[in-house]
Amino acid sequence: LGSSHIGSRDSGSRAAQGRGDGQAEGDEELGRMTGAGNHVIPNVHFRKVNGMMHGRHNRVMMRTWFDQAARKKRRSQNRKAKAAKMSPRPVAGLLRPVVHPPTQRYNMKLRLGRGFTLEELRAAKILPKLAPTIGIAVDHRRRNKSAESLQMNVERLNLYKSKLLIFPKKSGKKGVKKGDTPKSELQNVAQNTLKEIIPIQRPALRIKARAISAEEKEFSAYKKMRKARTDKKYDGAKRKKAAEATDKKE
Repeated sequence: LGSSHIGSRDSGSRAAQGRGDGQAEGDEELGRMTGAGNHVIPNVHFRKVNGMMHGRHNRVMMRTWFDQAARKKRRSQNRKAKAAKMSPRPVAGLLRPVVHPPTQRYNMKLRLGRGFTLEELRAAKILPKLAPTIGIAVDHRRRNKSAESLQMNVERLNLYKSKLLIFPKKSGKKGVKKGDTPKSELQNVAQNTLKEIIPIQRPALRIKARAISAEEKEFSAYKKMRKARTDKKYDGAKRKKAAEATDKKE
């Protein structure tokens, strides 16, 4: 019994020695995988290739696009059908204003807005209730923050009015109302297919190189800003002083 007991103890020590060698080999392998130092154990799951496919070369569930040419043809046919349905009205729908997008990242650009303001319509002598009936979008929420944008959209409305042709709702003399275009001008009218109806006149942002003028050399932005801040700071005191001087004279 004693000898068998000793033998079992020796076999256990040999097994422990074997486990130690395996652990050392695992540590060496892990060190090669992660590099020197205490790093996160890599545990990536690159088991999917191109979506839900199993295996690198499996193409069973690949989404194809063989109908690309057919879709292009269908979109073209839909556009033509929509244009024919809307004819003779513009394909783009209602005329929309030119606005500056919000935020300083985009406010130097120009794009189409939701609708013209009531002030713009008044300046162009168009009634707000009449505007939608002649193809002009109205937005009663928008406000004009500058005279330049107001003038630009008023010119856009006036140009639209100069080119506007109003067809009678009904045929015959009784269907013609005041403001409708004469029948002689309504022959062979081409439909407006432009995206913006009236193209946006975008200014050229690129400035060509030129010589600096003497006036620009003398100008100091720092001095001008400092003078403006000083005037604003002492504006109240100056007005008060001027009012007191006027009261003394009286």
